[in-house]
Amino acid sequence: MLIDVVSIVSVRMLIEAVGTCVCLLIDVVGTCVSTYVNRRRLFHRSLTRAGWSSLAPTRHFLVPQCFLRPNEAKKAADEAKMRFAHIDGDHLTLLNVYHAFKQNAEDAQWCYDNFIQYRSMKSADNVRQQLARIMDRFNLKRTSTDFASKDYYLNIRKALVAGFFMQVAHLERTGHYLTVKDNQVVQLHPSTCLDHKPEWVLYNEFVLTTKNYIRTVTDVKPDWLLRLAQQYYDMANFPECEAKRVLQRIYAKLQTKEYSQY
Repeated sequence: MLIDVVSIVSVRMLIEAVGTCVCLLIDVVGTCVSTYVNRRRLFHRSLTRAGWSSLAPTRHFLVPQCFLRPNEAKKAADEAKMRFAHIDGDHLTLLNVYHAFKQNAEDAQWCYDNFIQYRSMKSADNVRQQLARIMDRFNLKRTSTDFASKDYYLNIRKALVAGFFMQVAHLERTGHYLTVKDNQVVQLHPSTCLDHKPEWVLYNEFVLTTKNYIRTVTDVKPDWLLRLAQQYYDMANFPECEAKRVLQRIYAKLQTKEYSQY
């Protein structure tokens, strides 16, 4: 399963350390202690916003896919999946699945009825507990944005950007996506819950089949990239492309008083 949300600077390190992680799983404190220490300031800022609740999505990235799609019930499975869909993308959709799983008392029958892989859900829950222990080890306070707040999902998306800022793609005027810096032409994977094509997306996986796809994607804002990953998005070291020109315009706006606050 894959879900993500916690602070993500270390998520990438956590996934590499575990090796078997299947998606991004926005991790809270990467398991790489040295990396975590070096990036603690950025991580802590993002975690403060995303909070304890962001651990839920994180766990899903370290375990197998949670959605089942049996050949004899593809239509029903697709309809079930869309009941969890979030307008901003797949990571938040996975978070919705986890919330529903917990609200239904982790019931195996509920998973079966909704074409959800029970084992994946339990594995994701176990990963979350591990991440919680990591937070405790580093004395990170478990605070969360209130679920009823308009900033709940917003802060989770920012947390994802803080950790996966290198896995971003921009929608070109030609209609295809171009990955940031390495300029790979890609398309959104057919499994995405997005019903539109955001200008900027963060992705979990690069999938190469007959075409280049990016899978498990979330709509993000370009100003978050400039604020949360200033060194990586340094325009002086950015290749010439449409995305660079867009970011340069946004960077100019960020210098004004109107856009000065985070």
